[in-house]
Amino acid sequence: MNYQSLAHIAHRLRLQKASASELIAQAIERFESSESSVHAYKHWAGPQAAKQAEAVDVFLSAGHDLGPLMGIPVSVKDLFGVPRMPVFAGTDTAFDESWQTAGPLVQSVIAQLGIITGKTHTVEFAFGGLGTNPHWGAPVNPWSAKGAPRAAGGSSSGAGVSLAQGSALVALGTDTAGSVRIPAALTGQCALKTTHGRWSSTGIVPLSPSLDTPGLLCRTVEDLAYAFAALDGQERGQIAPQDLAGLRIGVIQNVVWDEIDPAIAANTEAALSTLERKGALVSRVTLPGVDAVLEIFRQGGLAASELRSFMNSNCPERIARLDPMVRARVEAADQISSTEYLRRRDVLANSGRDALSVFDQCDVLVSPTVAISAPLLSEVADDAAYRTANMLTLRNTAIANLFGWSALTLPSGLDGNGIPSGLQLIAPPMQETRLLAMALGVEAAVGRAPDLLGRPPLLSSAT
Repeated sequence: MNYQSLAHIAHRLRLQKASASELIAQAIERFESSESSVHAYKHWAGPQAAKQAEAVDVFLSAGHDLGPLMGIPVSVKDLFGVPRMPVFAGTDTAFDESWQTAGPLVQSVIAQLGIITGKTHTVEFAFGGLGTNPHWGAPVNPWSAKGAPRAAGGSSSGAGVSLAQGSALVALGTDTAGSVRIPAALTGQCALKTTHGRWSSTGIVPLSPSLDTPGLLCRTVEDLAYAFAALDGQERGQIAPQDLAGLRIGVIQNVVWDEIDPAIAANTEAALSTLERKGALVSRVTLPGVDAVLEIFRQGGLAASELRSFMNSNCPERIARLDPMVRARVEAADQISSTEYLRRRDVLANSGRDALSVFDQCDVLVSPTVAISAPLLSEVADDAAYRTANMLTLRNTAIANLFGWSALTLPSGLDGNGIPSGLQLIAPPMQETRLLAMALGVEAAVGRAPDLLGRPPLLSSAT
């Protein structure tokens, strides 16, 4: 099916030129034709979604409009509480039913009669950037060559796959160090990391309460802006694209280009050249404080200690059963003293505040979203290879989390393995509306994902 924006679909639903039942039937068809190949969902709710779609059509035919997401298929990461859907948080056992209580973000989707298609796979407790999970298996990147499955990116690993698959048009995820932007970048989608505290994390199994942020994945920036406006209590109305003429783009020079895949570097530079031709003022900037915060991140950051604390209080019996890659970091947190933990918090807070001075010389920062191509799943079965790839995958995106800023990714092309690469845009805290406006201008120049990338190979034979 040719790309139609969320705004266009919503308009057609209200004119009764399309129906929610038709949308969900298409979503179910795409799920059934490809799920065995790409493995997006921990819990599929197609039958319930079909029944809800029938009710939505009745409401729409009677002229009742409950919100912009009414009738839109939405997948939800398996950290969020959703009524009558189990929460595993990537672990080997479901949490008790109290965790199924919807928090504010899911409540907003439900109140608008957005249709939740199911719960998508996640790295255990969202603690990893590659998307692997030894309990339930890793979602497969739809851009993989047949017989050579590659990582879909994490931790919201099933979220990006659900959009590529067509079983959802909006995906809810979380982002502690890149967990919506990485899977979006590697599967050819767009994603927004909100500023910590802008959206409530209530009703979401935590990894690191100091850094966890709910986030969105959509097929295009245009859709991201639509979904953000639908869910954000502060934003009202349509977000207009910002003219690129005179837009000051600061290209981060330190760290983010280290060990980068040459094709990803070339895609990034090509996108920057396009933006410059459209009138953007592109300069190279050094981002202060990056080395200090990344060193803390490599040592476990805040997440290891905070997840250990959560598990000690809520589910200590699960620690021994954790994914070995997660368990090693959780157990290592015992070596982090309270003094060291507080020092890390202070360094991150001070570094993020001090580094804001970079925005005196630019409106938005840009970097490659992920420096490396999605690895083959067979390559990261080895512990040492996993750790290396995981850190390189997370490095560029983690900077925005560690500084407490907002960030977004959109596709920049295909790399040498035929896997999508991403262009990351970073803005100061609480500047999501302006960030989306700038990203809309960038998308108009470099091209929307469906037009830029084409169709994923593993889905090319699907309906």
